[in-house]
Amino acid sequence: MSRSRTATTFSPPVMEARRWLEGAVFPAGRPLINVSQAAPVEPPPEALRQVIAEAALHDSQAHLYGPVLGRDDLRQEVASQWSAAYGGEIGASQVGITSGCNQAFCATITAICGEGDEVILPVPWYFNHKMWLDMAGVRAVPLQTGADMLPDPAAARALITPATRAIVLVTPNNPGGVEYPAALVRQIYDLARETGLRLIVDETYRDFDARSGAPHDLFQDADWHQTLVQLYSFSKAYRLTGHRVGAMVAGRAVLAEAEKFLDTVTICPNQLGQIAALWGMRNLGQWLAGERDEILDRRAAIEAAMPLLTAQGWQLAGCGAYFAYLRHPYAQPSHELAPKLVREAGVLLLPGTMFRPADDPRGARELRVAFANVDRDGIGGLFQRLAGLRWPLATDVDRA
Repeated sequence: MSRSRTATTFSPPVMEARRWLEGAVFPAGRPLINVSQAAPVEPPPEALRQVIAEAALHDSQAHLYGPVLGRDDLRQEVASQWSAAYGGEIGASQVGITSGCNQAFCATITAICGEGDEVILPVPWYFNHKMWLDMAGVRAVPLQTGADMLPDPAAARALITPATRAIVLVTPNNPGGVEYPAALVRQIYDLARETGLRLIVDETYRDFDARSGAPHDLFQDADWHQTLVQLYSFSKAYRLTGHRVGAMVAGRAVLAEAEKFLDTVTICPNQLGQIAALWGMRNLGQWLAGERDEILDRRAAIEAAMPLLTAQGWQLAGCGAYFAYLRHPYAQPSHELAPKLVREAGVLLLPGTMFRPADDPRGARELRVAFANVDRDGIGGLFQRLAGLRWPLATDVDRA
């Protein structure tokens, strides 16, 4: 008997981590520090909530089915703002609105891949990308990254086979936090174009990139739509996680195929969420700049606090956007350390084993910290707790 599609992949990592909290007690003087998930827990700014409320009360169309690929006004706004930001030409017909960025990825893979095809994913990878490839019958081909957590175009080229359909990049990266240099993104784009592949660039965290200006120049190519698919999330920018609004920017042929998938899954993206995203794009630029400044300050706080941990053998592998990726010095593997941290330190984070193939030993030495919901003081408290651990250390052989 064949297995179901869902049985081909693992359980959702964030849900698994939440189960570690069952039965745990956190004293008033040492509350839980939850750095397991990147989704912001604060609600949208009040002005945006008011827009949603007004639309719910007074816009009857907001409660009906809308276009499968999203509202025309939001598609046009994305096209206009992206064209200006990236210095390229993007039309509204090359923008699709989806129910979150995860769905944008699923729609893209469904549109360009068939059973038994291959997609190259740099590791550590975003686990939901791997989960969807598993369920779609597409083989995820791991592309190892270097000590700097950046992929090597030459190594990517060596992995291409007749079954390869796409290369996926996430920048700023989840889980690693690193920002891929524009020149590197260009090299991998050129590789994809040369070999007839799609390059899928997930820019969920583009609003929190530490660099000014466009993070790459791919949209400046007149034929970008033949190679590039860009994914985006409004959830992180405007705290709209529960409204599920994302976007995919691609050629019209890809969007036509994606539309078939979207029509059979959600029929249309959430209307109220789209109204909120459009208003946010037009009115919350200054507010979003402040959010970016806060995230960059937290990133600086992590980098400033790292000497406290490096003295004990920890390493900061990557840091940026919402994430810090750490290599720990302990004998126990990370999948055992992570639940132990809940019980003994009041810290919930994710082990590196959740971001790598099961047979990849590097995950045992890695931990991901998602700092979207901890401020500078909270980061200080987190590092104090990690510095206070007195667990058996790994040998040099174990760390290799």
